[in-house]
Amino acid sequence: MIAYIVGKGAVGTYLGGLLDSIGIDVVYAPRTLAQVQPCDADVAIVAVKAYDTPAAVETLRAAITYPQKCVFVSPQNGIGNEEELIAAFGADNVVAAALTVPVAQDRDGHTNAAKEGAIAFAPTGDTAFNWLVATFASTGLSVKVVENWRALKWSKLALNVVANASCAILNVLPNRLVHFERIFTLEIRMLREVRAVMHALGLAPVDLPRYPVRALLGVATLPSPVARGVLASRIAGGRGTKPPSLLLDLRRGKPETEVNVLNGAVAAAGLEYHLPTPVNAVYARVLDAIAHMPQLWAKYRERPEALEAEVDAEVRRTRALARGA
Repeated sequence: MIAYIVGKGAVGTYLGGLLDSIGIDVVYAPRTLAQVQPCDADVAIVAVKAYDTPAAVETLRAAITYPQKCVFVSPQNGIGNEEELIAAFGADNVVAAALTVPVAQDRDGHTNAAKEGAIAFAPTGDTAFNWLVATFASTGLSVKVVENWRALKWSKLALNVVANASCAILNVLPNRLVHFERIFTLEIRMLREVRAVMHALGLAPVDLPRYPVRALLGVATLPSPVARGVLASRIAGGRGTKPPSLLLDLRRGKPETEVNVLNGAVAAAGLEYHLPTPVNAVYARVLDAIAHMPQLWAKYRERPEALEAEVDAEVRRTRALARGA
């Protein structure tokens, strides 16, 4: 068996290392399309950031000798990656995935992974791919199979958005964010927007290994002070001083982040289904603006009142539009 992996970051090297440990040949895609060599792979794993998915698809088109015989797996965060793979290779050849093992890569390229967590798979077509599940299970990694791939990806999104964009915009760590009472109320409102969008899409939340997503979204239905207390204790104890992904991207000066496939996806679905999603819309817009114009960050760093004012303005704008309609 041959596994072809696009993306040699923390997730790609972690999954590649697991497969290599059970004797599977692992091939990593080169950095440039011109360096790509044909590969008769049985499984291809897309382990790049969502904004690099189009380039990954081009790499896979050039690399995979028989795409009709290969399964394309996306353990990426956000909404839209599977759709791009489906458009390129067909639904019956694509499997959505969600990895809940905390992994990180140091400056020397060594990957460190926690012992807890698992991977969940959900085929996007009619093929079950039992061999894929068995292969990963044989590495010692816990594996879960989910029936509805869209429910899987939206449930992972619900985890990814908590204390992520808000921390990035304010340039604070999660253990500090929980002390910004009014901003943390925005986090509750953000989760309520995610829950409403999932309901409009007809998707029931799916519990993921280590993460009870149904309970998380259930907390959002509680009165704000109660919800804030429950969620704050979990965030402070779980993430604490670990910088979330979007904050890391801003601190590294990246011109692109995944906010548009996270909070932006919620806002886009809200627009489509005529649901108000002001918090997610503001988080996506402000963070994207900071990524493209870093000097704007000074307006929001440790200034929760500035972010709250943006949300209030968005609420007034959407209400005015609704009255006009």
